[in-house]
Amino acid sequence: MEVMEAAFDPAYGEAWNRRQVIDALTMPSTHALIVDSDGGIIEPAGSVQAAGFVLTRHAADEEELLLIAVHPDRRRRGVGARLMENFFLAAGSRGVRRIFLEMRRDNPAEHLYRQQGFDPIGKRPNYYRMSDGSRVDAITFGRSI
Repeated sequence: MEVMEAAFDPAYGEAWNRRQVIDALTMPSTHALIVDSDGGIIEPAGSVQAAGFVLTRHAADEEELLLIAVHPDRRRRGVGARLMENFFLAAGSRGVRRIFLEMRRDNPAEHLYRQQGFDPIGKRPNYYRMSDGSRVDAITFGRSI
């Protein structure tokens, strides 16, 4: 939760609260991967400080990337790329062949997604409501693994 709270700008309302995360993790199709400052996988109950995480939902041979976050102090050091690489390996071991994600237009994470082989495949006009009441398009991306 510390990474979540630091990584997401409250103006966009993208962060989940503790209850939402717990509820998602109680479903057998939801997976979390947590990494340290070197991008190595750590156990959630471990004593190592988390630097980033992904939260995903798996169905058949597809997986949806629900959330990805890297602590602002650890950005631009390759943590996000290593986090994604570890996620792809874990998803592949579950039989996943295609990964999807959705983001708000102009999200700075788009650069990371494109670097990791994601391509835009759809748009939902005015999907997200910002804290000031304005609306922003959602862009859907997909990637095969």
